[in-house]
Amino acid sequence: MDPIGDDLLRIIRPEIGYREGPGRHSKFGEWYAANVVQDPQYETAPWCAMFVAWAAERAGVQQYVGQFAWTPSQARWFETNGAWSRTPEPGALVFFDWSGGKDIKGIDHVGVVESVEGGTIHTIEGNVDRVWLKRKARDQSKVVGYGLPRKVKEHLAGKDDTAPQQTGRIEVRPALAPASTALTDASGTLPVSMETAVVAGLLTFVLGTSFVLSRLRPHVSAGRHRRRNGRQEPRRRAERRTGGAPRGGASLFLAGASEQDRADSPETLRVSRPGWAHEPYRADRPRSVTGLAPETPAPGVEARRAA
Repeated sequence: MDPIGDDLLRIIRPEIGYREGPGRHSKFGEWYAANVVQDPQYETAPWCAMFVAWAAERAGVQQYVGQFAWTPSQARWFETNGAWSRTPEPGALVFFDWSGGKDIKGIDHVGVVESVEGGTIHTIEGNVDRVWLKRKARDQSKVVGYGLPRKVKEHLAGKDDTAPQQTGRIEVRPALAPASTALTDASGTLPVSMETAVVAGLLTFVLGTSFVLSRLRPHVSAGRHRRRNGRQEPRRRAERRTGGAPRGGASLFLAGASEQDRADSPETLRVSRPGWAHEPYRADRPRSVTGLAPETPAPGVEARRAA
């Protein structure tokens, strides 16, 4: 077995059976909050990755395991250090995506591989069922990949450097499955996906457009009202006094009118504008151009018929 993985498992095994306290408080979160990030929020945060960080510090191998609270950042750290693998081995960190995805950004949970038997991996994991530290036997259908501490050591030896202690701030996310973690990127900023940025941009555009239109609409309506009161209302009053359209009929009135006058004429309004009474044309009923319902002839119509 890899000596680093062996040291890690030596610290982990005695902790099997640990259960978090009330309010999701764990001793691993308490340690992480006090020694890594100096932030009390981590005391009650999902703690599967913080448990691994705690064990790595106790074993003196934290520079090869990392000290993370957000599992995608820890997996990306292994990848950056040339220590990411698709093949399990004892002492490796195993990263899960409960939705079955294979992308690092979808990782939900981490544990430590204790042994491998064919297609089954035997692990020790913290925050199982959101409360327990226990052994699990799992197939690899939900595994995204494995982080190999020994490979990190080889990579750092080649660079003659030490791995930085990377931490992050807590991010509250709904758990996707039991034992999932939900913390921020190790850089200390909230991870924002491209999809989220695009949706936010579109929402901003729609809200801005709606605001502009809402500001313009009253001015347009007021302009139409003024035109109607300034040009059309006198003509309508004249029609009502004479009992219909001006002499020569509605067609002559409309023929000499502007395009806007025609659009706002009583005949047009009667047929096309909401709120004006109208019904299918009947040959035995005279059509009105005053905006009144067909069954109510305009004043003066009956007098002209009698004449």
